[in-house]
Amino acid sequence: MSNDLQEDNVDLEVEVAETEAVAEVADSADASEDADDSAEGRGERTSLTIEQLEEEGDIAADYLEELLDIVDLDGDIDIDVEGGRASIAILNDDTKELKLLVGRNGEVLEALQELTRLAVQTKTGYRSRLMLDIAGHRTTMRSRLKLIAENAIESVRANGEPVHLDPMNPFERKVIHDAIAAAGLVSDSEGTDSNRHVVVFPADK
Repeated sequence: MSNDLQEDNVDLEVEVAETEAVAEVADSADASEDADDSAEGRGERTSLTIEQLEEEGDIAADYLEELLDIVDLDGDIDIDVEGGRASIAILNDDTKELKLLVGRNGEVLEALQELTRLAVQTKTGYRSRLMLDIAGHRTTMRSRLKLIAENAIESVRANGEPVHLDPMNPFERKVIHDAIAAAGLVSDSEGTDSNRHVVVFPADK
């Protein structure tokens, strides 16, 4: 990797670090997002149209293309609509370089997703719930999280007692909530900030 690219990546990490306040905005919105997800599962949330979600995807793609240019990284941007959300994926044969945009435990990815959502909101005027994946990080995480959910489901069914999972970010909690709902059990998010976590309850909670 060239010195210029290394410097660009350092600059990016500094910029992301400086957007801790932005990430905190995402954390403070966790409760409302969890409520949105629960309401959506009950059919109470008004979904955006396909056209609106596609527009979100286009705006996000433009924003991310500019970001890739700034840090001199190549990446193919795929736009999709999944689960009532715009879904954006950045892929590259050289996943090692793209993983600089994922960061340790996905922290950089989470910050970039929130920045992208804010860019979309600036254009559309409404809060975006788009999902961003880079170098297949979220795809890998989904597989691991589904195993965690399956273990929790087995424990609740066997013991009839709630199971408290480890603290997770909004994406991770969403995957767990979906898996629990699909199994016919009940889940909720408890705690605040870095301690926010999913609790799995019996179906007759």
